Amino acid sequence: MRSVAAVFLSRRRFANFIRVRPNRRNSLRCFSCSSDAVDARKDGGGEVPHLPVLIVGAGPVGLVLSILLAKLGVKCSILEKNVAFSQHPQAHFINNRTMEVFRKLDGLTEEIQNLQPPVDLWRKFIYCTSLSGLVLGSVDHMKSQDVDMELSPVCVAHFSQYKLMKLLLTKLENLNFSVCYPNSSRSSTWDRKILMSHECISIHPTQDGVKVGSSFCKEGKIEERFFHCSILVGSDGARSTVRKLVGIDMKGERNLQNLVSVHFLSRDLGQYLLHERPGMLFFIFNPDAIGVLVAHDLNQGEFVLQVPYYSPQQKVEDFNLKVCEQIILKLVGRELSDLQVLDIKPWAMHAEVAEKYVSFGGRVVLVGDAAHRFPPAGGFGMNTGIQDAHNLAWKISLILNSIASSSIMQTYETERRPIAISNTVLSVQNLKAAMSVPSALGLDPTVANSVHQIINSSVCSILPQSLQKFALEGIFSIGRAQVSEFILNDNNPIGSLRLARLKKIFDEGQSLQLQFPLEDLGFCYQKGALITEGGEDVLESVASGSPNRGCGAYFPSAKPGRRLPHMPIDALNGSSTKDGFSTLDLISGVEFILIIAPVQSSYTLARSSIKVAEEFKLPLKVCIIWPKGSSIQNVNSSEVVLEPWKNFIDVEEATRSSKSWWELCQMSSNGVILVRPDEHIAWKVESNSMNDSYLELKRVFSQILQLDEVDT
Repeated sequence: MRSVAAVFLSRRRFANFIRVRPNRRNSLRCFSCSSDAVDARKDGGGEVPHLPVLIVGAGPVGLVLSILLAKLGVKCSILEKNVAFSQHPQAHFINNRTMEVFRKLDGLTEEIQNLQPPVDLWRKFIYCTSLSGLVLGSVDHMKSQDVDMELSPVCVAHFSQYKLMKLLLTKLENLNFSVCYPNSSRSSTWDRKILMSHECISIHPTQDGVKVGSSFCKEGKIEERFFHCSILVGSDGARSTVRKLVGIDMKGERNLQNLVSVHFLSRDLGQYLLHERPGMLFFIFNPDAIGVLVAHDLNQGEFVLQVPYYSPQQKVEDFNLKVCEQIILKLVGRELSDLQVLDIKPWAMHAEVAEKYVSFGGRVVLVGDAAHRFPPAGGFGMNTGIQDAHNLAWKISLILNSIASSSIMQTYETERRPIAISNTVLSVQNLKAAMSVPSALGLDPTVANSVHQIINSSVCSILPQSLQKFALEGIFSIGRAQVSEFILNDNNPIGSLRLARLKKIFDEGQSLQLQFPLEDLGFCYQKGALITEGGEDVLESVASGSPNRGCGAYFPSAKPGRRLPHMPIDALNGSSTKDGFSTLDLISGVEFILIIAPVQSSYTLARSSIKVAEEFKLPLKVCIIWPKGSSIQNVNSSEVVLEPWKNFIDVEEATRSSKSWWELCQMSSNGVILVRPDEHIAWKVESNSMNDSYLELKRVFSQILQLDEVDT
């Protein structure tokens, strides 16, 4: 058993990862629900360890979920099939909503902000013929509202996934998690463990949970270990074993593009770009090569190059170390004194969403890439997965504490699956927008795909593989000539027209976009663990065909299902040690919060909510938002009115706010807002419109918690 930090620092190459090969003994298997649970907690005569929650997959989504559960007091552990954590940068853009989630993880947001590159080094996408050649255009993706944090208390971030993983693992170590290997001595307790080199191979539903089989290699021998859990969470990535074992299919488009990802270092290149053309993404088009370079850290000279390839004529094996170095130098356009390729790995781009997120009566749940696979355009993959975990954690806690019905688990799917579908549509549309740039340059990707299809057709498929490859690469070489300096210049009529077309695309914001505040902060759960108002949400998202893809404005709203609006507030009368914070800081992540104004009808409703919450054993806090200037007037706190209830806070609107809180929420000062632990609004009402607040609150809490309807 070793500390989390120590394990992470032991760099292992991808080739050294241990992946247990299925055989007759440890082949994947899933038993039907009709199996009896008599031996569910026995393993060859011994007791099978029981955990309330078992998570499969120690990627960023699984780690965030484990942190959230631990902070809620839920015991859990993680199975991870690899023997070490990947050092490949992978995802790198963290959007506003995810950064808001990270604000609740013991200072994680501040750590990311301190460690990430300065925003001026990554705010742009740059389009060029080489990294040292002609710049065709650039797009700045940061706006004043982002830097000034008008819409959110925190800004977006550019931070590599493996660096995020390191921070998450440190958070887990602080929560007493530890990393275990098969050769470690048998643990006396299985809570708060990250079990490396443990591959999930079987799922056996029982009467009171799930029996999970795992295989691992110990001293050269394949062995099995079983666990019993109340809830199994599959966060094991795009090729999810859990998803396959429970028989859930993915729906959507597969194999949109095959790519090779090349992770390399060059401080020489980093320093050059740092001073000449800093940016996050570089789209490079020249007669010798085409690729997209992600600058993960210019100061450290860390990059990932994405290069498309066309199977079966081109194979992953074709992209060996020497070939990748040559491609990098062609795209850079100059010699590099310190080029070091660290890793080469293939991946396929998909746009799919799982048919179901929840199975076996809520005992098996999918999160992250196990539930959805997006094109990387817009960076929605990891962000959507972390927000899945945020939605799920508090519901698991309420189920295991017998506060909510187990059917609340179904609301996870009801709420999160439509968001994944919407983000899939958005990612695909954004990908098509990215393709508008090469199309304007005479490199239409649809033509390349058509050529590839023709070569793969029944007529051409009879040709030798080597001849097919020669023909494919020859045609692509002719196509890349369209971006030669001879054609692509203002003196050439064709080149001049193409450059003008390209400028129009950039000026009109029709190229690849990075930020989507409307979909990021304005998404809305239409039904689920909330009280709906009826009617469709006013959000004109990309999924409904909004013409302003990526340009839609986000407007705060207190509509149930939406994320609570952000507004700066200040503590009133010393009710908090924190000054100058956000309304989002009112939610701790472990309790519901009722937001009211200091008016009599709302205080009456608050007292009813307190009484009902105590009956339901539901954690509840009351927040009273006073008008700006109340601290100067020395108003009385709410202590006397709410006595003997102590779990409340008095705050006032900050003087720097342009609107009052209730104007922002489009409600009157009689408004009442009930917010869930995940910062989404569960219910809103005008307190002076209610006849019997106690009975109404019983109905509201019963519906949110998916309990039986209360007789009125």
